[in-house]
Amino acid sequence: MTTTNRIALSSDHAAIALRQAIARHIAAKGWEVVDIGPTTPESTHYPAHGEAAARLVASGDCRLGIILCGTGQGIMMAANKVRGIRCGVCCEPFSARMIRQHNDANMLSLGARVVGEGLALEIVDAFLGAEFEGGRHATRVDMITALES
Repeated sequence: MTTTNRIALSSDHAAIALRQAIARHIAAKGWEVVDIGPTTPESTHYPAHGEAAARLVASGDCRLGIILCGTGQGIMMAANKVRGIRCGVCCEPFSARMIRQHNDANMLSLGARVVGEGLALEIVDAFLGAEFEGGRHATRVDMITALES
């Protein structure tokens, strides 16, 4: 598959099971999943996992990324420190669709202790099913990008 079908997945120890469920779900939909772990339940540091996935997206190796930790907040904060990343935490499908359509988000963050598997898969589907609308939203995304300078 081409890079346009590649998606980076990563989590800390709190979200391994949900990340693996998401990986199976999106692979079944035709995405090439780059799952960078972890695979064992020992305590890990979410900033490292958020950064690793964000670097795959920022480099263009993966088109999009999905990251998870207990709340989704910490790992999202780490990912957003990587230049070119626009990541949002979502706990329902509407916001997941909107961050793609209006904010051109290239990463989604989920909290494994916040959403169950069924809802998480709905959120993922909303995120992956949406595309950036451009137009007036492009000006605003450009303003966000300018903050990185």
